[in-house]
Amino acid sequence: MKTFGRRPLVIEEAPTEPLTPAEDVASPRVQAVRPFSPGHEAAVERLRLKVLDRVDPVIASDLPQPALRQQLEALVNEVANQDRIEISGREQAQIAEELAHDMVGYGPLEPLLADDSISDIMINGPYNVFIEVRGQLRKSPVRFRDGAQVAAIAQKMASTVGRRVDESSPLVDCRLADGSRVNVIFPPLAIDGACISIRKFAKRKVDFQGMVEGGSMSAPVARILEIAARCRLNVVISGGTGSGKTTMMNAMSRLIDGRERIVTIEDAAELQLQQPHVVRLETRPPNLEGRGEITQRDLMRNALRMRPDRIIVGEVRGAEAFDMLQAMNTGHDGSYCTVHANTARDAVTRIENMVLMGQAALPARAIRTQIASAVDIIIQVERMRDGGRRVSQVSEVRGLEGEVITMNDIFAFEYQGEDSTGRIRGRWNSPAIRPGFYERLEYFGLGEAWMRALQGDTA
Repeated sequence: MKTFGRRPLVIEEAPTEPLTPAEDVASPRVQAVRPFSPGHEAAVERLRLKVLDRVDPVIASDLPQPALRQQLEALVNEVANQDRIEISGREQAQIAEELAHDMVGYGPLEPLLADDSISDIMINGPYNVFIEVRGQLRKSPVRFRDGAQVAAIAQKMASTVGRRVDESSPLVDCRLADGSRVNVIFPPLAIDGACISIRKFAKRKVDFQGMVEGGSMSAPVARILEIAARCRLNVVISGGTGSGKTTMMNAMSRLIDGRERIVTIEDAAELQLQQPHVVRLETRPPNLEGRGEITQRDLMRNALRMRPDRIIVGEVRGAEAFDMLQAMNTGHDGSYCTVHANTARDAVTRIENMVLMGQAALPARAIRTQIASAVDIIIQVERMRDGGRRVSQVSEVRGLEGEVITMNDIFAFEYQGEDSTGRIRGRWNSPAIRPGFYERLEYFGLGEAWMRALQGDTA
């Protein structure tokens, strides 16, 4: 019989503060709950099951987590006394917290999700959890009870956005309620059990000033990118996995005029646009019968019928690259997209290859002509070996000479060594060449400001 149902007053709980630089990842806030002794584990598991049997899940899901945890702790104490299970007060609180996290959260992941200093969480089975803290990857002491708990949490994450993950559909991209991006891969594709990768949603809005203060770029580079956004230049943001492409996209988008109509297209929505007139589109995977899939290319074609001023594609990874170039060339100036590539030159090659995925019969020269006329700037971002994410290159796509797309560096990062803490030092150099789109800068009254920024004057 379910006895858990009274609703006490909500107990406010002090927010968890992020780790300070002096703290280690082994801080109590990111530590796993202390494991029970082997002889104790069977009794504790029996206790868990009896407590769960007396909980009404509907009422529990409506309670705030502090109040739920308080009631669960009282129930754990009551059941332990009835069954004569010797368990300390600390262990009772631990079991109550675990149960609360399982019922209304994501189990052992809750402390990691609450810690703002953690940017990535990677679960490789129940006993191998890795996190990224301030750009450094390290193992976390967090553990799951077993593989079944990992699988259950993965399915819970997918179901919150109407998606599913199981052996018949073992791959899924989804997002959490706070916007964090989640990728799940299930057996039989993941041999050692379900794997979950979480890119956490940044609660703090990052702008160019914050990126300059954090060493991601210099003030002149920030000024150049600000002018590029205001002059409606078409921008491709390129970089490797975890290099900061989405952060750069969000920072660029903050400078878009609030009167413009923006359409965003993503696999899993994570862009944080602040403008009032934004239409967010998200792809859809196929259903159980293998039908109903909506791809980025489908959304791209539909977006062109929605009268957008700008189109922003979270990540171009396939044949939709052709439609993106078409949009940039047909009146949707100021559009942005991201691609995976190691250099600005590689980004051009990647775009060309992706266009060929959907337009195999198109001559290479025709594709390169489209790229040269559509893309104005490529911003290359990189996660460097000290964990810092920096703009390594800002390049102009100048035009086509023969069969080759010509490019000029606007800014390039020059490595100068390391400081005493191991942090990379460097500077951003510019050849101060007038760009091919200078007339456009003049049209917006920012040509002179651009040239001054190239020489280090950001006034």
